Amino acid sequence: MAKLDESKVKHILSTLEKLEFGSIVISVHNGEITQIDSTEKKRFSLQKSTSLKV
Repeated sequence: MAKLDESKVKHILSTLEKLEFGSIVISVHNGEITQIDSTEKKRFSLQKSTSLKV
């Protein structure tokens, strides 16, 4: 495994700290990080109405 690039590690950690729901995908080629993808999900509560409008 190649030595980790500090700027890439900082970017991964920064992205992870900001993420509440989602995922981070780290692509590696020949032992080197080549791409970092993050997907953030926003979740909204469902509010059920107790009264029916006719």
